[in-house]
Amino acid sequence: MSKSQSPDAVIIGAGVVGAACAYFAGRAGLSVAVVDRGPVAGGTTGAGEGNLLVSDKEPGPELDLALLSARLWRDLAGLLPPDIEYEAKGGLVVAPDPTALKALRAFAEGQRAAGVEAAEVPGDGLRALEPHLADGLAGGFRYPQDSQVQPARAAARLLAASGAAVHLGEEVTGILRTASGAVRGVRTARRELAAPAVVNAAGTWGGAVAALAGTELPVRPRRGFVLVTEPLPGVVRHKVYAADYIADVASGSAALQSSAVVEGTPAGPVLIGATRERVGFDRSLSTEALRRLAARATALFPVLADVRVLRAYHGFRPYLPDHLPAIGPDPRVPGLLHACGHEGAGIGLAPATGLLIATALTGGAEEGAEGPKGVDPAPFRPERFDATSDPGRRENTP
Repeated sequence: MSKSQSPDAVIIGAGVVGAACAYFAGRAGLSVAVVDRGPVAGGTTGAGEGNLLVSDKEPGPELDLALLSARLWRDLAGLLPPDIEYEAKGGLVVAPDPTALKALRAFAEGQRAAGVEAAEVPGDGLRALEPHLADGLAGGFRYPQDSQVQPARAAARLLAASGAAVHLGEEVTGILRTASGAVRGVRTARRELAAPAVVNAAGTWGGAVAALAGTELPVRPRRGFVLVTEPLPGVVRHKVYAADYIADVASGSAALQSSAVVEGTPAGPVLIGATRERVGFDRSLSTEALRRLAARATALFPVLADVRVLRAYHGFRPYLPDHLPAIGPDPRVPGLLHACGHEGAGIGLAPATGLLIATALTGGAEEGAEGPKGVDPAPFRPERFDATSDPGRRENTP
């Protein structure tokens, strides 16, 4: 076993969140090592659609994080290579009936007060934005701040720009600690990486990494499927989804939930989501989930009914019971920081998460202080679950 030169921090996880943590830590002048048991973006990131959304978030801590991330992604799009496929195409949320539209209107009013741009679109104006939408929709809202990236490429480019030493195909088997309990690095089968700080950016496996450090974080997997069609350039112009998607995102139900989420890509294929269900780490194909995706997508875009689906894929979203990620230092284990539990929003929230972690690593934003660019880190504190029970804890083990 080799012992590598000691960096300032070791980041566990080479998905987009870990890559963003490495990028902003490097930009802050820190030396960083990143270790992952698989390839770059080999977990949840590689199974994502690349959504960078503010439209689906109610006013509060997650929306604050999303708004900051939206600004940071725009900046990163000018700094990283164009193959990350950043598209500032905006989102369109549609309502099937007047009742749903009234609820969307109230939701948007609250968002506007928090800094979200949202413009109501009457039913007869939807086709001007999306010519292939179904007839009879009551209306919707357009969100110009919504955007998209190619997630695996974005993670790879962030990681490359970070200057970090990257160790792929190396599973962390132990968190090294001092006699007083503080972390002092990590161990893999090939090496020990000594460092005064370790960042848990392991996504769905964040609970298992926390356990290696002798603490708890109730991260649970929430499985989701995506359909990929044959290339259809220009058929879907925005990120388009039905209003019930917002309720699905906020739901804590373990049952299968599905809502229409449809978007085009620069390469041409249309991505169709979204499903959510808590079935542990069950990787089997769910024909019911795929059937629901196809039915809801064709109801929203009838033009898709005769289109070929080239493939389907799925991943596990890292779910925490209160739907907020765990970001920042863990006071139970000095030197351990968490950056996981973002569920389906990790790609969108990655830059702000990375900035919060870099700020903590460099000694900024002490307890009670305002975080970077006005984001309060307190709601994301990892120890907030100490007083709660977690009946889904068994799902943490892959």
